[in-house]
Amino acid sequence: MAQARSEKVETYKALLNDFMAEHIYPNERRFYLEGERLGPWAAYPIVEELKPKARALGLWNLFMSDPHHGAGLSNAEYAPLCEIMGRSLLAPEVFNCSAPDTGNMETIHRYGTEEQKKKWLTPLLNGEIRSAFAMTEPLVASSDATNISCQVTRDGDHYVINGRKWYTTGSTHPNCRIMIFMGKTSPDNPNRHAQQSMILTPRDTPGITVLRPLPVFGFYGLPDRASEVLFENVRVPVSNVLLGEGRGFEIAQGRLGPGRIHHCMRLIGMAERILERMCRRAEFRTPFGKPLAEQTVTLERIAEARIAIEQCRLLTMKAAEMMDTVGNKEAKQEIAMIKVAAPAMAEKIVDWAIQAFGGGGSNNDHFLSMAYAVARLLRLADGPDEVHRNQIGRLELKRHRNTDVRRTGGGADVLSIDEIRHMTANGAWPRPAGWKE
Repeated sequence: MAQARSEKVETYKALLNDFMAEHIYPNERRFYLEGERLGPWAAYPIVEELKPKARALGLWNLFMSDPHHGAGLSNAEYAPLCEIMGRSLLAPEVFNCSAPDTGNMETIHRYGTEEQKKKWLTPLLNGEIRSAFAMTEPLVASSDATNISCQVTRDGDHYVINGRKWYTTGSTHPNCRIMIFMGKTSPDNPNRHAQQSMILTPRDTPGITVLRPLPVFGFYGLPDRASEVLFENVRVPVSNVLLGEGRGFEIAQGRLGPGRIHHCMRLIGMAERILERMCRRAEFRTPFGKPLAEQTVTLERIAEARIAIEQCRLLTMKAAEMMDTVGNKEAKQEIAMIKVAAPAMAEKIVDWAIQAFGGGGSNNDHFLSMAYAVARLLRLADGPDEVHRNQIGRLELKRHRNTDVRRTGGGADVLSIDEIRHMTANGAWPRPAGWKE
């Protein structure tokens, strides 16, 4: 499947690659050191220094398909650019293309009122503020979004929010000003998919307490600003609801589709870089009198890594093009497939690279331990593998229920007695003449 090769995309790719070489790769170690030293509650100076440089070159809001607010690219056009940004954890935020802000901006743009857009979308697009997304809860299995149980009670012109959230991304950033909160507004609605709402909740509203930052495999702040947040009698205007009361599940499905494919695009870029490092390491490490690059196990892993990356890229491009042409709903099986395939692919390639680097693969000198954390995290984030596999399986069964087996040749019925007798009489071993039972 051919990638989008418009002149605009090629221009952006060249600019991105130059920016990565000049500003991103040389500053990565500083970025990681600032993350370690300043921790998850701080903004990292290198990020803030590079943002104006990126914006001055037009490398800003590349994810936004609305040309009035961003680059105006389709999903298929954005894919190769997102892949380039995915080569470094520093890059996405520098270009204002990092989660959860991208998903939150797309959500407000798609479902928000004009007043909500003016108040929150505009400063997010300008990079003036950051945001958080509060959906997952510690007390329920949040992989089933209908389980979301934080209570949202109507009190006149306000909602009163109570409950606990965790793995809330973005809330420890000092510039976080707005949270998209998902809670239960209609617990008695017989339709479980219409019980929840999403509400724009200003971060400084009384009653919101960030209880603690949460590490991702021991890393704080990087690769994700995860945290646990307590909401105690938090009052927000009813006008802050997105799309309407009871539409939270609908918004979640619309929001997570693009977010999932963005993660997969970035993972492909990360896997490419890890494979490059594995190849370079294998060239000059010589155990047992022979370079790693000449040992069959290494060659097999390099080959399998290349195959897996190309497979995931093709599937990602298919999903992106379907999202552009037939919409996210029709592309849901492809989105689910790539969300399973890409993290597993990246996790395996990082694991092989760690083996090639030996003991050095267990530290972050070459980005391997953090890359492993990213890949493993994304087998959970935006829906665990098991949920996506279940959806893929159900959709596949539905596909074949609605096809005519006479036209597809995919029947699985037990052979009839007449068919068996015909096969026996005309096959290689017919019943001998005069055979007696």
